[in-house]
Amino acid sequence: MRSLRAWLVGDDTLRGRVQLAAAAPEPGTLGGELETLAIALGPGGAATALAGALITWIRRQAGSIRVKVAGPDGAFVEVTASRARGLDAAQVQGLVTEVLDFLTEGTTERQHGRQRS
Repeated sequence: MRSLRAWLVGDDTLRGRVQLAAAAPEPGTLGGELETLAIALGPGGAATALAGALITWIRRQAGSIRVKVAGPDGAFVEVTASRARGLDAAQVQGLVTEVLDFLTEGTTERQHGRQRS
């Protein structure tokens, strides 16, 4: 989570739009676990910047990853990849298209997942 946050705030378009959110602490504990990155999207290409930065980050991960992009209405798209560095250009384009479509078309009642090996 922290790695993805650092990657996203490195993008000029997304800087200042990314916040870490922690879950409420369990009784008897000192704090909650990191659970969400909140990203404010608006005009100016932020959705395109997010999709591109997200997919670039995924391709740099050595192990398996799972990223869920959700809108305020609860609709989401989920992308999973194992051996993400091994994705070919067509697979990366498919991931970019899926995430970008979700971000730019608005959140509708849909749920998608894509498994990549």
